[in-house]
Amino acid sequence: MLGIEAARTALIKEIMNTLEEQGLEVDIRHIMLVADVMTSKGMLQQIGRHGVAGTKTSVLARAAFEITVPTIAEAALKGEVEPLKGVTENVIVGSTVPVGTGMVDLYMKVGNGSASLAS
Repeated sequence: MLGIEAARTALIKEIMNTLEEQGLEVDIRHIMLVADVMTSKGMLQQIGRHGVAGTKTSVLARAAFEITVPTIAEAALKGEVEPLKGVTENVIVGSTVPVGTGMVDLYMKVGNGSASLAS
């Protein structure tokens, strides 16, 4: 195993060891997900604003991470538009999250009002 896969494996081991030393139990699947995100571009990226969190296209998702006011101010100066397509930004504004049942709208045709109830 070489390259980014080796880095991913080492990252998982280091995170698990650090958490265990602190007496914390975290399911390895959560750690694997973090490692996958950190290595998804073929190189190791930090989670911080200069890495994974800073590369998000959503203004609100970037602002939610660390430096809120400067991020929103810069986006306003650049005229960026927030389309509210992701989970983070929809949670921030209190909208339905566009995943699962939040992805569909159900409509029901209502008759002309002439239907009667059978007794």
